Amino acid sequence: MQSLPSPSCGRVCAIRQMTKQEHGFPVESAWPEFKLSNMLLSDAVKKFHESIDNEWDFLQRSACQTAAGRALWKHVIHDPVADVLAGEKYLTSLHEKMKKDHLNNAREISGVILAVRTLWFDSKIEAALKSFNGEDTQVVLLGAGMDARAYRLSCLQESKVFEVDFPKLLQMKAALLQLAMSSTTEYEKLAVMAKSLVRVAADIRDDDWLEKLKRSGYLPERNTVWVLEGILYYLSHQQAMQVLNIIAANCNQTHTVLLADFMNKSSTTLSQSNFQFYSDWPDHLLPSLGFSDVKLSQIGDPDAHFGLMHDPFNLFNRLRKLPRSIQTNPDDNKPCCRLYLVSASGSPDQTIN
Repeated sequence: MQSLPSPSCGRVCAIRQMTKQEHGFPVESAWPEFKLSNMLLSDAVKKFHESIDNEWDFLQRSACQTAAGRALWKHVIHDPVADVLAGEKYLTSLHEKMKKDHLNNAREISGVILAVRTLWFDSKIEAALKSFNGEDTQVVLLGAGMDARAYRLSCLQESKVFEVDFPKLLQMKAALLQLAMSSTTEYEKLAVMAKSLVRVAADIRDDDWLEKLKRSGYLPERNTVWVLEGILYYLSHQQAMQVLNIIAANCNQTHTVLLADFMNKSSTTLSQSNFQFYSDWPDHLLPSLGFSDVKLSQIGDPDAHFGLMHDPFNLFNRLRKLPRSIQTNPDDNKPCCRLYLVSASGSPDQTIN
């Protein structure tokens, strides 16, 4: 786990340096200070986020919720612009939940699953790029949302990054980033770290997103890492399978790596859930589509821990002890809601057993 940073007045949540930690946060009598940056309080940023609140649907707004999680877990996630992309409303809402969890001595602090998920994807992107041994590689973020990896991951320096998402979301994101980069103090060092960044306005629920991606410079014959973080379960079964089949077909042309998270059935059947697609066995599904070397992790596994899952009795560690076939926890009769973090690869010369 990364060391805790010293306080910084231009950040959302200043975490004071401590030696003892709980849930990844310092153990102290007072909850860490919550402070909005000057940029967030500016009229220009407020106006943009008012537009988001009034005009975007729940799926588009979920991008801001994800950014809020990355901003408020900044002691383990380096994402210096996440607060601007999240906006005051989502930062304040999540911070209040985290504070309540802390005061109630909850075993899981709100947002921890998002923190672990982000760190898992970061680590797997870096590992995938290393596996290509310096060859030209493309990284495609489907449903990119407010993702800022092109600005924060040094491992992307030799990669061309494509961000695919709704037109108005990408336009808003670009505008907010431009405001941040024009700042003379807080975000002046913000810059694209990737070799190049191309934003592709497309809805992956439609049939033409791949053609739009190709017209934007994507080369099917070039090594590609596909990143589907927090998106598949918002799609219908037909839409999700179409996306996965399109990516799987790429395995016939070049070395392809897929990084994705899947929900199980219990997660999508909760009341007021907006989730649709699920797979209880993505490690069985992906080989049937043409992928090989499929690896599945759950939150709390050795590669999906990051020092944030020490409590053996937290929800995620308790779930890991139960067979994946069990949909209802016998201890409390609650649904076994699981998130699977999955990496898979494929190439023209692969052999699938």
